[in-house]
Amino acid sequence: MNDIQVGLLGIGTVGSGTFKVLQRNQEEIRRRAGRGIAITMVADLDTARAQAVVGSAAQVVSDARAVIANPAIDIVIELIGGYGIAKALVLEAIAAGKHVVTANKALLAVHGTEIFEAARAKGVIVAFEAAVAGGIPIIKALREGLTANRIDWVAGIINGTTNFILSEMRAKGLDFGAALKDAQALGYAEADPTFDIEGVDAAHKATIMSAIAFGIPVQFDKAHVEGITALQAADIRYAEQLGYRIKLLGITRRREQGIELRVHPTLVPAARLIANVEGAMNAVVVQGDAVGTTLYYGKGAGSEPTASAVVADLVDITRLHTADPHHRVPHLAFQPGALAATPILTIDQVVTAFYLRLVVADKAGVLARITGILAEHDISIDAVLQRESAQGEEKTDLIILTHDTVEGRMSKALAQMQALPTVLAPIVKIRKEELN
Repeated sequence: MNDIQVGLLGIGTVGSGTFKVLQRNQEEIRRRAGRGIAITMVADLDTARAQAVVGSAAQVVSDARAVIANPAIDIVIELIGGYGIAKALVLEAIAAGKHVVTANKALLAVHGTEIFEAARAKGVIVAFEAAVAGGIPIIKALREGLTANRIDWVAGIINGTTNFILSEMRAKGLDFGAALKDAQALGYAEADPTFDIEGVDAAHKATIMSAIAFGIPVQFDKAHVEGITALQAADIRYAEQLGYRIKLLGITRRREQGIELRVHPTLVPAARLIANVEGAMNAVVVQGDAVGTTLYYGKGAGSEPTASAVVADLVDITRLHTADPHHRVPHLAFQPGALAATPILTIDQVVTAFYLRLVVADKAGVLARITGILAEHDISIDAVLQRESAQGEEKTDLIILTHDTVEGRMSKALAQMQALPTVLAPIVKIRKEELN
């Protein structure tokens, strides 16, 4: 049987890794897929760089649309990224009857509903394992491996840049700015790291996982997103003293009223496996009613780890190339007509526990007034820690861990506490999840 022919749009870090993995493991891949898979055409604006990677094995062009227009191409891999030209090219490839493989989490998180509907109408596959957590097969796990389960929640470290920065802050006692500079010097952070450090990249990925876990449309615009730029070394240190570590988590949870979808710094008990994921590694925890808790760990980025996921998608499509479209696994795990209109909860509706740090005047009665306000709002306290403040004499750092409460209730209590004359600085609030 002839090789299935693949066109590659963009041969940067992941694209070159995909080409190399396919070349190196061609015999193994052929045995698994039932036929060979060959990248025969590559589009990249830097044609010289592309030619240096592929040699004589593939035709190199500068126009991506030439790849889409080639009738011999069965699958198009989109590795350009972003929302703009990538969306147009993906939709054009679908309209031309090509299957699509993409690592573009931003595109799918924002425009996934439109793209998946176009693919369904045309009877082609859009595969996107590489869009979330790099080489970790979390999409396949959620969509296929855990299909017997009613998923309760998913929580993940799904951005390696921020996890590296938080690991450096904890291990070396650095502030955020210094840890970011280290990450940039070592190549873990981009020159403009905004999407990573502000939580946007993680929110794109969390949005996709939420849709698959709960059978809802992708709704990135409804996600609550916070980054790590405001984190202080003092809070990482205090969290450690209390038996917790701070991680940037993407969390999505099923509640009676709707679905939580949020990304923010989170205190996690140090005893949890996910709390011990360090450096640029990724990990995702999934809680299902039948299987219980499962953990998926590995490299979330990089040339060949991400290429591993891209090639796995190519193999899947090759196996299903001639299958009846109605018998394929749906893009979002649930049949298109069965997607639920379950609402995404606002952050004020979220239920979680909290870490609070207040810089207060070192006077009698201050603690009693603070705990009294929490009690007035029906917020129970789990632990209290009092330490000498680094902000000067006659000031105390008051650290409070609460039990679960509705965020809106906590916001009202914080406003009341912040107004006290004995509270001498903005109150630090970080959410806490036990993940048990």
